[in-house]
Amino acid sequence: MSLNAYVDKKVCIITTDGRNLVGVLAAHDYTTNLVLKNTVERVIRSPEDGEPSAEVPLGLYIIRGENVCLVGLVDEALDASINWTEVKGAPIGTTKH
Repeated sequence: MSLNAYVDKKVCIITTDGRNLVGVLAAHDYTTNLVLKNTVERVIRSPEDGEPSAEVPLGLYIIRGENVCLVGLVDEALDASINWTEVKGAPIGTTKH
């Protein structure tokens, strides 16, 4: 499937090192290099961690295609209803090439 249908829509990117990035897909190329705008990184803490989870604003952000593991559309109504600072979970982990 082409990423053309995702341009100007809010997407979630999981990277090969397990990062969770959310932003509006501004551009892409044939090697899956991505440009996101209004990007935030969601840092989800484990249930044992006393610190709250966080959304770190990154703004305009470029992700090299070799670092992209997953690209998915975000259900914006559902996403807006979640308080991400209260979400807890296990780390995603990395992928191996």
